[in-house]
Amino acid sequence: MGARVRIIVLFNLRPGVDPALYEAWAASTDAPTVRALPSVAGFRVHALTGLLMGEGTPPFQYVEVLDVADMDQLGPDISSPTMQAISAQFQTFADNPIFLTTREVGA
Repeated sequence: MGARVRIIVLFNLRPGVDPALYEAWAASTDAPTVRALPSVAGFRVHALTGLLMGEGTPPFQYVEVLDVADMDQLGPDISSPTMQAISAQFQTFADNPIFLTTREVGA
């Protein structure tokens, strides 16, 4: 089994995309499909609502947090036709998403 990894995805919606349409798709299609992957231990999508300190708006509208239980299995999982379709749909909503891999420090 591959190592556990948390993947963070930061993104804004493409110009003209209705946030309500994206959020409905994320709740009904994206999240349940990703959560069902054998390699995934957890998946959440968050709308960023503000800055804790300071004024202004966050630099991103959304963040996805993907907890991967098995990185070795993630590749085959995301290569499936179902996930390729989900990825293509996601790309119609997200404007240049940034995918970050992490490792926990101080656990």
